Amino acid sequence: MSDTPTRLYLLDVEGTVAPLTLVSEQLFPFARSHVSSFLNQNSDDPKVSEDLVLLAQENRTETESGCPTFTVPNDEFSRLEWEDAIKPVVPYLTWLMDRDRKSTALKSLQGKIWKAGFESGELKGTLYADVPDALSRWITGARVAIYSSGSVEAQKLLFRHSVFGDLTPLIAAYFDTRTGPKAAGASYGYIAASMGIAPAEVLFFSDVVRELDAAREAGCQTRLVVRQGNAPVDDAHGHAIIDSLQSA
Repeated sequence: MSDTPTRLYLLDVEGTVAPLTLVSEQLFPFARSHVSSFLNQNSDDPKVSEDLVLLAQENRTETESGCPTFTVPNDEFSRLEWEDAIKPVVPYLTWLMDRDRKSTALKSLQGKIWKAGFESGELKGTLYADVPDALSRWITGARVAIYSSGSVEAQKLLFRHSVFGDLTPLIAAYFDTRTGPKAAGASYGYIAASMGIAPAEVLFFSDVVRELDAAREAGCQTRLVVRQGNAPVDDAHGHAIIDSLQSA
């Protein structure tokens, strides 16, 4: 245990503050079933077009055999032409979701689809029962931030529309894959610097040992969160283990 005071509680999402099933059984199926209709209904949204341009760039670099390919329609496409043009996009998005790829473009599009679901009330952010109390306790002397492979927009939706109400006033910052890979120490150094603190003042919570290894490499404090339903951990690599945020 470090004697350095914690000034930032940095939290992973899946398996740490939310059940793994939130994504696998709620969010992913919702995005999968709504992606085609969402793209057709938002053909004039420049943010969606930006996502598709980025998606096409990622698609061109794919080397795995069997990967669907596509091109991005230009701004002059009519609605009918747009509908035809995005047909090959959907198989690629489904292909990425099948592999749980950490694609920035995919995560951004998923976030937009989930936003529509959360705002309509079709989706609710399922969090563990100990989360609201922990956040409330921590902000009395420090700050709280989220670091997830899900987009910042998706993170905000999860906490704004949680089963416990709007928790976003308790969260100071959000970080996603644009920060860098969660298994890279430099990502945690960047987060600390962006929050104006030293890495040693960051306490990172995750259920994934390799992420905790990277955070420790950057100089952060760490906690391995073991929740019911998480994958078993054979070797904690020396990270302190907790089964509830109440003990943190």
